[in-house]
Amino acid sequence: MGISMAICELDSVNSLCKTGKETVVKARVDSVQGLEAFADYDEMISSEDAKRVFGPDWEGFLKRNRLDGDRESFLLDKVKKEEDVAKLRPVAKKEYSGWLDLSKMSQAQASDAIKNAGPDNLLTKWDTIPLDETNVICGKCGMSWDKGRGCIGSFGPENSQLPEIAKKYGCSIVARVPELARTREKLSAQDAAELVRECKVLREKLEVEGKGPARRYGGVVERMEAMASLCAQNGMRFYFL
Repeated sequence: MGISMAICELDSVNSLCKTGKETVVKARVDSVQGLEAFADYDEMISSEDAKRVFGPDWEGFLKRNRLDGDRESFLLDKVKKEEDVAKLRPVAKKEYSGWLDLSKMSQAQASDAIKNAGPDNLLTKWDTIPLDETNVICGKCGMSWDKGRGCIGSFGPENSQLPEIAKKYGCSIVARVPELARTREKLSAQDAAELVRECKVLREKLEVEGKGPARRYGGVVERMEAMASLCAQNGMRFYFL
């Protein structure tokens, strides 16, 4: 497993993803009882019910809708012919996913749903944007410190020798990277300023260590300095993971 380094991009009002990531649009709860009006669901049809609806036309129904008759059930959305959908809808059963559409709820209801769901069961507006579109947005963002590739970059493998080299020259933040990756401790903008200083030291000392370390870790130090400089200038935290 490798170690990555990242900024706390939501610390900055200049992050183009900030509004999207802070706008929660859905929350997943254990039970939607009493909240069915706001809940996402699939309409399911059992093959047994469909056979009763279509009777002798069962095989024709399967053929014109390109469905597998061996399945015990299927989604109503998979039925292609509208006239068949109309016949099946009265026997369709709702299967709730647990996701609540917060846009349909009052502010108080939405707040309760978010609280009950917990941080790991929330969907933000940013999550709904296709990956190719988020890549374009990230490429335009001033917080995309890794040469336009985003706000997370690679530090290197867990067995990187750079922390040991850093320890040798008194660069305490870089020396602690493996530990920081385990704890995911958020480091301050003041720490970022110190990391900038350490990167300047390491850039010089890697040459002393030889061509191998300089070639192997020079790019890492350059990326780390770019990240740290951005955080120091914009008052942002950063972390390793």
